[in-house]
Amino acid sequence: MKSLILVAEDEREIRELFVLFLEMDNFSVIVARNGEEAIAQAKVHRPDLILMDVRMPKLTGYQACELLKATVETRDIPIVFLSAYANASEVKRGLELGAEKYLAKPIAPDVLNRNVTEVLEWVRAKKRAVPVLR
Repeated sequence: MKSLILVAEDEREIRELFVLFLEMDNFSVIVARNGEEAIAQAKVHRPDLILMDVRMPKLTGYQACELLKATVETRDIPIVFLSAYANASEVKRGLELGAEKYLAKPIAPDVLNRNVTEVLEWVRAKKRAVPVLR
């Protein structure tokens, strides 16, 4: 079954490029144009992973991440930030809010898809390793 990726990016051209990159590697993709849409889409579709821009209207990626991680039904969805602002303090803040990774834009298609695959595999392995309490 294809993994479902939510791409939250306010710039149409970049959003469309990310969708193209991911679909080339056989991912299913849904999109959001801002932080509010990202939260709504995540609650409805429960994607396997969210790729999120940091600077977006309505809610920033940081604000959306914080709200997603504070909500029971979305807190376990891995988030990967993609931003042109990838200095040490930005990366630190994103990871502290609960993101799995923080990647710098621009990004090559193979690098993006490799990172998405790595996070998905890591999350699946983590779920298998957690004992089920009965």
